[in-house]
Amino acid sequence: MRTLAPLLLLLSPLLAIPAAAQAAPSTEQAVLTPGDSVRIVVWRKPEFSGDFVIAADGSITHPLYRGVKVAGIPFARAEANLRTFLGGFEENPQFVMEPLIRVAVSGEVTRPQVFAVRPETTIGEAVARAGGTNQFGARNRVRVLRFDAAGRQEVFTVNLTEPQSGSGTIPVRSGDQIVVDRRKSFVRDILVPTLGIVGSIASLGLLIDRINRR
Repeated sequence: MRTLAPLLLLLSPLLAIPAAAQAAPSTEQAVLTPGDSVRIVVWRKPEFSGDFVIAADGSITHPLYRGVKVAGIPFARAEANLRTFLGGFEENPQFVMEPLIRVAVSGEVTRPQVFAVRPETTIGEAVARAGGTNQFGARNRVRVLRFDAAGRQEVFTVNLTEPQSGSGTIPVRSGDQIVVDRRKSFVRDILVPTLGIVGSIASLGLLIDRINRR
């Protein structure tokens, strides 16, 4: 049992991370959804190359690619579908297709926006893409809103101030909403509201005193 104690100590940060968030999807395992994008580069065919958004029916929003399904299936199969299509134009086509998933970063960051990033991008890297946290950002309270395969939403918190926990290296998933919370301030969150309440009570007391004097 003594030999297991150090091992359990090392694994404890991983056990604290939600199981759904631990798995790091590789490019081959990635499953794209409508709204995501693909980056296609076809050798010596610039008219076939570019970054293209995936349509609601799972195809690529490009006049030539409308019949190529890439969403809702393993990425390796999506590549095979593209290879079959390009094979109609030349034998053994040379191409690269890169998945780009849609992630939104908001809250107390410098440039809140929606990004198209590679599946292996981590939550910490996504926050950095948004310019990092601003002066009010709480790096220890970064919320991630994520939907599972069944459409159920889960929310977990990442602490970017503790790299050893490994939570900041959790890979993003398509449709993730990353929200950096506002850092608590004693003056702004406690003192000012308290003074406001005290002032209101004092004003009410003066009003009651004036009524009683009449």
